[in-house]
Amino acid sequence: MPRPVRPAALALVLACAVTGCGADVSPEEGKGDGARASGSHYPVTVENCGEKKTFDRAPRRVVTNDVGITEIMFALGLEEHMAGYVMPDDKGDLTTVPWKDGYRRTTWLSKDRINKELVLDARADLVFAGWNYGFNEGEGFTPAALRRVGIDSYLLSESCRNGQGKARGVMAPLDALYTDLRNLGRVFDVEDRAETLVTEFREQVADAQAKAPKGADRPRVFLYDSGEDKPFTSGVFAGPHDIITKAGGDHVMKDLQDSWTTVGWETVVARDPEVIVINDYGDVTAEQKRKFLTSYEPLANVSAVKNDRIVTLDYADLVESPRNPAAVSSLAADLRSLGS
Repeated sequence: MPRPVRPAALALVLACAVTGCGADVSPEEGKGDGARASGSHYPVTVENCGEKKTFDRAPRRVVTNDVGITEIMFALGLEEHMAGYVMPDDKGDLTTVPWKDGYRRTTWLSKDRINKELVLDARADLVFAGWNYGFNEGEGFTPAALRRVGIDSYLLSESCRNGQGKARGVMAPLDALYTDLRNLGRVFDVEDRAETLVTEFREQVADAQAKAPKGADRPRVFLYDSGEDKPFTSGVFAGPHDIITKAGGDHVMKDLQDSWTTVGWETVVARDPEVIVINDYGDVTAEQKRKFLTSYEPLANVSAVKNDRIVTLDYADLVESPRNPAAVSSLAADLRSLGS
């Protein structure tokens, strides 16, 4: 069930819509001036998760997996290059986001897991997904498997593996967003559009940082995704790290060299977060997660629980997506309010 939109978040969404973050664009708008003048944009080469990838033309039938990845395409105005998207129906109300028209214009291919048969049926020429965002060796759905059937892939930069087993993350989370926007801007010949988004997002984050708590006023913040025996949370390379720190919080799991991962409750208790951010998605509602946190005996003396300082952000706010900058602003407002 989608949570009500808070006034601060609603204002930011409306502001984003006014400034053009998800505005309709013509096919020519946003293209690089040099490319238009010379007609020689392709081939282009980008680096994606350490691999050089060359494109002789813009992909025409992209299949995306999950909400953040899909909205990156929408934010760049690339609906006409998409065969469709895959995501479960637990990602909140999609009719109020700045990119709602993208959902209307694009086919929802499946509410189940993405797989090779689905993308073959869609006649995909590119799959935009990520490790644990669709790609998974255990299910045999990998970039290598797609390459064998003639389908290219682009990996979400938040999900890049860093060489430490299957740990993910090679750059700061917001840098991952900006990297993907710029790479896809080049791949689809909309570089000016990508740069406009990056500039707007950087300004939005900088504005939130200027108003955020500082120094000793920065509260310790823990991101709670899910799990009762052990909590699933964010390390330094997942979106919540940058969202928390740039909003004026001290991320208590900033030493975890991974993106989304599991820790022990004893670690949470030892670090005594003063604010807990709930990731709202899935079959367990944010309110059910809140009730668990406030009734779980080992957390009874944790500052955030004792003082009832628990806030909620949507899943699409927290995974790599064009909603990340607005999430910084929204959380910064929450932290200011909790500190007053």
